[in-house]
Amino acid sequence: MTDDLLERSPAHALLADGTTVCIRPAAPGDHDRLKGFYDEMSSENLRLRFFSVSRRSAGMAADRACAPARPGYRALLAETRGRVLGLAEYDTGGEKDAAEISIAVADGLHHRGVGTLLVEHLVSAARADGITTFTADALSENREVLRLFADLGLRTSRRFEGPETRCTIHLDEDDTYLSAVESRGRAADVASLRPLLCPEAVAVVGAGRKPGSVGRAILHHIHTGGYTRRLFAVNPSVTSVLGVPCYPSVSALPRTPDLVVVAVPAAAVPATAEECGKAGVRALLVVTSGLDADQAQALRTACRTYGMRMVGPNCLGISHTEPGLRLDATFADGHPRPGSAGVAVQSGGIGIALLDGLSRLGIGVSSFVSLGDKYDVSGNDMLQWWETDGRTDLALLHLESFGNPRAFSRTARRVARRMPVLTVDAGRSAAGRRAAASHTAAAATPTMTRRALFTQAGITATSSVGELLEAAALLYSQTLPEGKRLAIVTNAGGAGVLAADACAEAGLALPPFTQTMIDELLAVLPDGAAIGNPIDATAAVTEEQLTDCVDALMEYPGIDAVLVALVPTALATATGDNLVRALTGAPGRRSKPVLAVRLEQDLPVRLLPAADEGGTVPAYAEPQAAARALAHAADRAAWLARPAGTVPALDDVDAERAHAIADAHLAAHPDGGWLDPRTCADLLACYGIPQIPWAWAETEDDAVRAAERLQGADGRVVMKAHWPGLVHKSEERAVHLDLRGEPQVRAAFRDLETRFGDLMTGVVVQSLARRGTELFAGVVQDEVFGPLVLFGLGGTATEILADHAARLAPLTDHDVHDLITSPRCAPLLFGTRGNGPVDLEDLEQLLLRLSRMAADLPQLAEADFNPVLATPGGVTVLDARVRLLPRRPQDPYLRRLR
Repeated sequence: MTDDLLERSPAHALLADGTTVCIRPAAPGDHDRLKGFYDEMSSENLRLRFFSVSRRSAGMAADRACAPARPGYRALLAETRGRVLGLAEYDTGGEKDAAEISIAVADGLHHRGVGTLLVEHLVSAARADGITTFTADALSENREVLRLFADLGLRTSRRFEGPETRCTIHLDEDDTYLSAVESRGRAADVASLRPLLCPEAVAVVGAGRKPGSVGRAILHHIHTGGYTRRLFAVNPSVTSVLGVPCYPSVSALPRTPDLVVVAVPAAAVPATAEECGKAGVRALLVVTSGLDADQAQALRTACRTYGMRMVGPNCLGISHTEPGLRLDATFADGHPRPGSAGVAVQSGGIGIALLDGLSRLGIGVSSFVSLGDKYDVSGNDMLQWWETDGRTDLALLHLESFGNPRAFSRTARRVARRMPVLTVDAGRSAAGRRAAASHTAAAATPTMTRRALFTQAGITATSSVGELLEAAALLYSQTLPEGKRLAIVTNAGGAGVLAADACAEAGLALPPFTQTMIDELLAVLPDGAAIGNPIDATAAVTEEQLTDCVDALMEYPGIDAVLVALVPTALATATGDNLVRALTGAPGRRSKPVLAVRLEQDLPVRLLPAADEGGTVPAYAEPQAAARALAHAADRAAWLARPAGTVPALDDVDAERAHAIADAHLAAHPDGGWLDPRTCADLLACYGIPQIPWAWAETEDDAVRAAERLQGADGRVVMKAHWPGLVHKSEERAVHLDLRGEPQVRAAFRDLETRFGDLMTGVVVQSLARRGTELFAGVVQDEVFGPLVLFGLGGTATEILADHAARLAPLTDHDVHDLITSPRCAPLLFGTRGNGPVDLEDLEQLLLRLSRMAADLPQLAEADFNPVLATPGGVTVLDARVRLLPRRPQDPYLRRLR
């Protein structure tokens, strides 16, 4: 057990009722408080904990928890404002992978999740220490602690021994446990956000008398937006602002507000937060910007100390349109229209654009949060709120940073099953790692990493606010298509051509119609109509004819959606706003999505209301916008139709040995670095990753003997120079190919030795690989997102061609399939021009084993397999490079606040 794990920093987390507690290791200085914690316990609570009512046992427990840190023992306490709420301990007693645990919770705090939260943190710490099993003894009548163990989500067994029950808890991290942790976290998170989004009383600190201040603007917005609960202003100079009663301080208010809006200068923010915390305020909205590092830390400390949730700083505000509440605490221009879209943004400007666009479309907003610098409340919090609020059916995000991407990904996957989750993929122009040390690092750009997260989580990622609104309009108003087959109907041939081009570029298909369908369409359309795809209905088409055409297409099984592209003419009434009757139809008749392109339209996208039937149809000014929106909808439908993937179990994996190899390398190289060929091969062997036969040679004679052992039927081998830090051997001309016989082997070794001298520590001699498809596979450990697995076309031109796909580890069976099929080179793998397919099962295994290695080893900074030779007979790594860095394992799913 390492020192850094013993000295973990405190973590703040939420109890079941939404209150904040601090979880931290017990320390010698806690002895008196822990002794008091036990002294205040009732006799019954002491009996259930220690199997007796002896106060001596309580004192011994405090002594044990506060003794100096020692291997095999850990004690975590939960506290708030200096009061100990609970304590959880484990002790291995000298065992290697098992420990006995115990839990104590203060009187009056049962059923609030204190014990469960402590055990979750203890489980995370134990896993990091290599412990796989907990045991616990409890009196059989102690139903509360027995229920706690049973409800953890971990595999648990019980054995009854007289009046006692012995529980064995297996610490395997599987989806059942993670889902249980998520469920508890979601309930606690939602409870903690109620004072923020549904406050019974609000106070604005910093609302001045003079127009122009942010505080005054927010107070005006709340006052005029229809907020129905208590509203106060805090200003020591006046008694009223905008008709709202004003008080000199937060502590002087007639009641403690749930939410305080902080709009004071940066220097005054920490003191204001401290005052709010002491007064019992539950939530802060900090719109102030420009906090320096000390002010920011003081603000965070006040929020955590007093258990206040916070939005901001440096934000536009929040809005919650729930009927009977109507809180609009923003300084946007105008109030958002109530509706069903949840919006969370980091940029206030993006927020204003989305509020305006959603109101204009008629979708409206259920709740809006401008996250700003995101010290606390995040996109993950808002997704969990929208999941349970009963009003939101569309989630829109603009996130410039991710605090915990893997936890966000699990939440987003769950929420996206219930409602569309859309985002603007901000920051796509980042150049990535220009000075990358390997092919893997060169390929792994920030854009690729984010896109992998979005794709795996089922998030619809768009490139602009406009595209986001275009997709939202379709997803809000129409059913999802079952596929990407589209029929285009137009009253102008040119408009149809533009629409067809746009759809093809968006990856949509325009299949031909059967003769039966052609005859049916000709029967309902005017003379001169051309039934291809697009369908040219001519400028003379009437509203009734267009309606019949769309109805017929709805019944045709060969297409999944209909796009109607029209331009205004003087010949018919099937354009303008009346076209809605042709497109919307009666309730239940439109089983497929219908969307319109109106080239004369002034707005990029509108939702056209039906005249009599209710419902809407999205109308776009440009065919490209319509095609993009439909492609997003089709991708979402495909994601929903596919069952959630599973991480396959792998045979022949020796994770314990892999950890030992990594630890030994980092002990010898504290700053980390690239593994030498022999250590690299040992690590790959722990995961059953196949390498071509090879040998290490440090002298010319060793190289000759190695070549004699490794030469194939044709007698040819390959020689590669090695020295620490060498990555791109071809660029350094450190490779000799196609060596035959002893003379060529000796000449190659001498050449490398002459050119590289003492820099070279030896050579790798390999059998010459047979012909096959050269691929690339690798991993880069992102500091924020975790391990990213990359795959694509390999060889010396891998970076130039940039034909790569990426997914975040651990890979599921679906992720592996997507990795293999996404690159442009994918047809080569399935067989082309008479060549048979490569061994796809072996290729899947290689990627899964690479993913497992990355997930097991947080120290793995980069792995670079290039080339990987794929043939019908198997898959082999021809060249592998692995770089390790000293990194502490992190538990991304542990419940804790930012």
